[in-house]
Parts: sequence; structure tokens; C-alpha cells
Amino acid sequence: MKNLFIRALRFLAQRQVAQFRPTIIAVTGSVGKTSTKQAIAIALSSTYTVRSSYKNYNNEFGVPFAILGEMSPGKNAWEWVKLFGRQWNVKTFPTHLVLEYGADRPGDIQASCTVAQPNIAVLTAISPVHAANYANFGALVEEKATLGDNVPKNGVVVLNADDQTLHFMRDRFPAPTETYGKSGKHAVIKDIYVKIDGFSIMTKAAIDIDGTVANLQLQNCLGDSSVYACAAALLVAKHCNVPVDKAAKALSESFTAAPGRLRPLAGIKGTLILDDTYNAAPASVIAALDALTVFTVNRSGDRRIVALGAMAELGQYSEAEHAAVGRRVAEVVDVFVAVGSDMHGAAEEALRMGMKPTAIVRVSTAEEAGRWLDANIHHGDIILVKGSQSTRMEKAVKDIMAEPLRAEELLVRQEAYWLKA
Repeated sequence: MKNLFIRALRFLAQRQVAQFRPTIIAVTGSVGKTSTKQAIAIALSSTYTVRSSYKNYNNEFGVPFAILGEMSPGKNAWEWVKLFGRQWNVKTFPTHLVLEYGADRPGDIQASCTVAQPNIAVLTAISPVHAANYANFGALVEEKATLGDNVPKNGVVVLNADDQTLHFMRDRFPAPTETYGKSGKHAVIKDIYVKIDGFSIMTKAAIDIDGTVANLQLQNCLGDSSVYACAAALLVAKHCNVPVDKAAKALSESFTAAPGRLRPLAGIKGTLILDDTYNAAPASVIAALDALTVFTVNRSGDRRIVALGAMAELGQYSEAEHAAVGRRVAEVVDVFVAVGSDMHGAAEEALRMGMKPTAIVRVSTAEEAGRWLDANIHHGDIILVKGSQSTRMEKAVKDIMAEPLRAEELLVRQEAYWLKA
């Protein structure tokens, strides 16, 4: 039955793409996909009608749903019937689709490209997330590169120039390649400045788009990751004939950190939480720790605290990648709450790097981490919370956020399905 529904969904999605011929922008990578997708949709919406993936609709089911603008009916057969009825005779369709193509196992990206071949591909960064399902990291890289391989010659592949793995792909694809980043050629990130005023955070940036400078002011965004997402969006907007200043204005007005993506939240006892609980890969954990260094403690006793759950599905790279996280933690953090056995390995590495034993707390679950934080944080602390989806680190955030009644609005995985898990 599941395969029948997949085939029916794919058929409807392919049918509408063939009928309406939208411009398709597909985003992949190990980190930054959702933020980049969000930024591109905002930049293009200043000029066009745009549809983008709902949440993480990026797999064999999700991509067709995203194309159709539908949410999954779950196990409700009647809702499935109504969905197919709605979609059979659609009269209008967006001019642009901004889709996220995930890769959990070999062949995933090619399967998505078969449903909707991208006109523009964006590759954000690659690290060993989901590597457990591939023979080695090289096989994962090849999977991600499949997206660029599917772009026709009259399209464009947009690459993060500062990711070393992507750097070597510049001449690989049939379509021309353009790059963004601090070392980018076509969208050059010039300056990044973070202004912090209590719980209010603004990131300002200047990005040179082929000689035209876009000045961004991003509310409640922290760290380089938001700027990189906007740089990619500005480059895509240029290729879709959106004026740079118009796209930059839209981003400054509307782009903000999504729930669980390094989002600043007010915490109890006058603390600030950096909620990065959506997921965790080696590159994104290091980026989040780097973002934490923006904060300087203002009083004696104020601390930078990190509560980290495991990075899942790293396979043969798990031990080494967790150790690398432990080394960075020792450099930038005052208190390390290590959640789960894999992150306990990171704690051992932090000890070897000279972190004091009294600065390391080992717990088994997100709930235990939340209870410890609730009892031990104090005014002025900055708390970064992050972990793979399976660790459910949003539970720790909920324990210490100043407005827990707004959890459904502010946190990830607050739907009934997740709350029962």
C-alpha cells in the first residue's frame, strides 16, 4: 500500500511539474539546508509566487508533498482520497518551487531529481551526517553531488566556496558553477557584525553580489550560518532576475532563525538560550560552538554553558567526530553537559584537553540535562543546547525557557506525534 501511494504521489507531482513548468530550486547538504531554503523562498517571493517545502519534507514522500503543496494525511484513507481529488485538476501553480532534497541512503537524491529535475541546485556543506548508511564519506559526497549532476547546461549550480569538500566540485557539473562565502567568487561575504542587546540579537552583513553590495540586517539571527543562507539566496535571486536590493530588503524584513536553528530564546533566571535542537552534524555543532564565542560574559561568575546530545548516524566516523567536538568544547565553554554515551566520549576528550572535571556533567537523557540546567544555571549564563533529532534535546530547552506556554510556537517537534514519543 505504501508503494502504491508513493507511485501515485510521484505521478501527480511529475504531472504538475510537466504541466506548469515552474523554475525548480533544489537545496541539499549536511547542514544549513532548511535555513537556505527559507532564505531563497523569501528572496524570490519579493517578485514571484513561490512554494517551498513544509518543514523537513525532503524524502521520497516529502518531495512530492512539497511540490503539491500538501501535508501528509497520515493513515486517514478518506483524506488521501480528497488529496488526490484536489490535485487532479489544479488550475494555478507557483512560478517557483524551492525544495529540499535529503539523502538518508544511496539513491535518495536521484529519486527526487526524477520527480523534479532542478533548474538551480544549491549545495550548502557536507559532513559525515547519515554516513552510517554509506560505504564511506566519499560515497556520501557522491550522493550529494548527484544533485548538481542533474542540473541542465542552461541552469546553474551554487556552491559554498568555504566548504572544502564542495570546493573540489567546481568543475564537475554540466551546468556552470557559482560560489558564495567568505572566499566565494560571485557572492562574497565581506563583513559580519553581531549586535547583542539583552535578549535581542541582530546580525549585520555586507555581501558583494558580482559588484553590487547587499547590506543585511537579520533580526534574532546569530552566527555565520544565517549569513551564508542569505548569500546563497541572493545568488539564486540574481539568476532569477530579482534585483539585489529588492531581495536583500525582503531578507532583512522577513528572515529569522527557524525553531531549533540556533534561535535565541529567553531563559529562566535571566539567562539566554541558544536553541539549536533541530538536528546535529559535526559541521553544525562546531558552527554552533563558534557562534557561542560571540558572547562575552559580563560579570564574574557568568558562564558559557553547552548541553550536547549525540550526533547520530555517523557510522565509522562517530568516535573521531565526537572527539573533535570535545576538543572545541574545551576551548570555548565553561560548563559542558554531555548527554548520552557518545557525547561522554567527547567529554573524555575535553578532559584530555585540560577542561576541569568539575566543569563537566554527564547525564543520559535530555530530560536529565533539563533538570540539571534548571537547578544550576543562574543570571547571566548563555546556554547552547543541541543534539541530533533522536536525542530530543528540545525537552531540555522546554525545562529552562522563560515562556514554556509558547513551546508549541517556539520549539521543534511539538506536534502530538512527537510529544507522545
